[in-house]
Amino acid sequence: MIGLKAAGPMDQFEILPIVPIKIGGLDLSFTNSSLWMMIAAGAIFAFFFAATRGRAVIPGRIQSAAEVLHEFMADLVRGTIGHDGMKFFPYVFTLFVFILVMNFFGLIPSIPGAPHEFHTFTPTSHLVVTFALAMLTITIVVVYGLMKNGLGFFKLFAPSGLPWWLYPLLVPIEIVSFLSRPISLAVRLFANMFAGHIILKLFATFVTMMIGAGGIFAAMGIAPFLGAVGVTMLEFLVAGLQAYVFAILTCIYLSDAAHAADH
Repeated sequence: MIGLKAAGPMDQFEILPIVPIKIGGLDLSFTNSSLWMMIAAGAIFAFFFAATRGRAVIPGRIQSAAEVLHEFMADLVRGTIGHDGMKFFPYVFTLFVFILVMNFFGLIPSIPGAPHEFHTFTPTSHLVVTFALAMLTITIVVVYGLMKNGLGFFKLFAPSGLPWWLYPLLVPIEIVSFLSRPISLAVRLFANMFAGHIILKLFATFVTMMIGAGGIFAAMGIAPFLGAVGVTMLEFLVAGLQAYVFAILTCIYLSDAAHAADH
């Protein structure tokens, strides 16, 4: 997202149509956001295809990386949901890797001179994308919870063993807490990616302006440049951490659905 051409810090979040498609009043255009989600999905497919194509007893680097990633997420699912929760491993694993790759790809600098619609783009910096992922997770939680526990799923909102007079106060709080889950999931990921890219763009703008001013100002540009390097390193950490947080919260919510009748 860092370029030499100064531009407004919000320009990097603009969704631009690449293939305009409009049916009636519905806009179904293929956009830069769609493009980078497809690039992320293609890169993931290529990586795991290469990792599994020539499986060996002594794995190579790509196979080792894939196996470490697989075991890391498998341990997370088993430790959070239990062994029965491994049925959700494909979903949690796919969710984690997809968010991780989209986050990382958004940190790749754009090619100078490329059309704006083909600049690198971070789909997770848009609330509509993160909210769609969050709603998918909560929908799975609700459907699975009802299928496994029936009406016992609603014990999530009224835990047993409490004095009866606490329920009128506790039940509304639990309902609001449950309904806020997709919002918190979506906003947490969106806000972190959005804020980080804004800071990176501001540092890049400072560097560009100081170099353009020349003289002593060009020399002073080293400070915001080092700041941009530091923020970029931090953003790589945040990109991985936010994918992990999204995955672990998904596991926690699925665990609640799996054991709702035990509450």
